[in-house]
Amino acid sequence: MTTTLRDIFEGKSVSLIGAGVSNTPLAEKLAPICSKLTVRDRKTTEELGESAAAFTEAGAELITGPGYLRDLNEDLILRSPGIRPDIPEFLEAGKAGSVVTSEIELFLALHPCRVFAVTGSDGKTTTTTITSKLLAPAGRVLLGGNIGSPLLYRLDSISEDDLLAVELSSFQLMTMDAYFEAAAITNITPNHLNWHTGMDEYIRAKRRILDHSKNSVLNYDNPETRKIAEELQAACRPVILFSLGPIPDSALGSRDGRIWFDGDSVRSAFSGEDERILLSRQDIKLPGLHNIANYMTAIALTRGYSDEDTIRHTAGNFGGVEHRLEFVRELDGVTYINGSIDSSPTRTAAALSAISDRPVVLIAGGYDKNIPYEPLAESIFSSTVRRLVLVGATAAKIEKAVTEHPSYEEKSAQGFGYTVCSTFEDAVLTARKLAVPGDTVILSPASASFDMFRNFEERGRRFKELVNSL
Repeated sequence: MTTTLRDIFEGKSVSLIGAGVSNTPLAEKLAPICSKLTVRDRKTTEELGESAAAFTEAGAELITGPGYLRDLNEDLILRSPGIRPDIPEFLEAGKAGSVVTSEIELFLALHPCRVFAVTGSDGKTTTTTITSKLLAPAGRVLLGGNIGSPLLYRLDSISEDDLLAVELSSFQLMTMDAYFEAAAITNITPNHLNWHTGMDEYIRAKRRILDHSKNSVLNYDNPETRKIAEELQAACRPVILFSLGPIPDSALGSRDGRIWFDGDSVRSAFSGEDERILLSRQDIKLPGLHNIANYMTAIALTRGYSDEDTIRHTAGNFGGVEHRLEFVRELDGVTYINGSIDSSPTRTAAALSAISDRPVVLIAGGYDKNIPYEPLAESIFSSTVRRLVLVGATAAKIEKAVTEHPSYEEKSAQGFGYTVCSTFEDAVLTARKLAVPGDTVILSPASASFDMFRNFEERGRRFKELVNSL
C-alpha cells in the first residue's frame, strides 16, 4: 500500500526550515493535515516579503530573524539541506524526540518509484537532465532533487510505474540512507570546503549515494571515484566504469561493465553484452569532452531502461541546460557564453576545454569556498585564454595563483593579461572592451555566487541582461 502525505503528517506538529518559494507548495499541502505548521527562516519577515505572506496565507506560523531556531521541538523537522545536520539546535531536538530530516530525504524514504540518482563535484545537472530524457521510453519521468521542482508535496500523485532522475548534493547526502535503482558519482574534486569539515567528510557524503544502489556508475578517470570503485569491487559489488579513454581489463571484474570514448566514438561493453558503438562524437550536440562523459554516465545509469534510438535522438537534439555553456549572443564578431554554473576550477577547466577552438576572454571570480585556485591557473595557461577579467571575493586568490604560475611570465610576453574589476557590471564591460572579432567571452567564475548574488542562476541571468544590453 502506498504511503500518503496524510499518513506521515496527520496530527503531527511540523517545522519547515527555510521560507523559500520551493517550500510554498509543501506548506499548502501540510497546513490542512498537520496539527501545527511552523516555517522558520533566518531572514526577517520584511526581507522575505511576498514569500512570508504566502506561508501565512497557507496557514503556517512564521518564526523569522536571528532566533528562528528557538524552541525547536516539533514532531517532524524538515531542515534545509544548506544547514548542517549537526548544529546544536537539531541535535537537541533529536535527543528530545523530534525527527530531523529534509524534504528530499523524507521523500526518498517513502517514494514508490524507481530512482536514478546522480552526484559529483561537476556535471550533476547536465547528467541528471540527460538521464531523464533517456528514461523516456520506460514510462513517466520525473526530475527532482537539486533540479526541477520539489518532490515531497507530489508524493500522493507518484506511482510505482514512474521513474525519477534525481540530482543530489553532498549537503543532501550527509544523512541520506536511500535505495536507488542506479546511482552515479560523476567525479570528486575539492568543493564546498567552507561547509564541510574537510575533504574526508565531503567524500564520505558523496559515497553514501552508493550505499544501497542496485547499480553503481563511477568515473575511472577520477582518482577518488576510481578508489571507490575498487572498494565496491572488493566487497563483491558490480560497477560500471566510464572513461574518456580505454579501460584495461584488469580494472574490471566478471560482473562489471565499461563505457568509454575512443577519440571518435562512445563504446560500451556491459556485462553479458558484446562490445558495441553507441554514438559518434559528431552525434552529440553539446560541445566538450566533459559532455561526452556526461552522456556516458547517463547511458550507463539507464541501461535496460533506454534504447539506442532514444540515445541518438537525445544526443542530437539536446542543446544543454541554462547557465551551462549557454550561448547568449554574437556582437561585433564576438561570441558571449554564460557558464555561471561553473563554481569550481574543474568546471571552468571543462568549459575552457569545450571552447578550445577559439581565443577566450574569461570572466572569473566570486564567493570563496576555501578551495585552491592553482588548478584554475593551470587550466588557464593550458587553454586558449588570452585575457582574464577577475571580480568578486576570490579575485585576489585567483590573481595570486595566476601570477605565481610558472607559465605566467612566458604567457604575458605572448600577450596574456588580466584585469581586476570592482563590480560585476564593470567586469562585463571590461570583457567587451578587451574582446576582438573572433574571440569568445565566457562567464565561467570557478567560484560560487553568494558574494554578489543569491545563486548562480541570478548571476547568469544578470550576465545575460548585461550582454544583451551592450
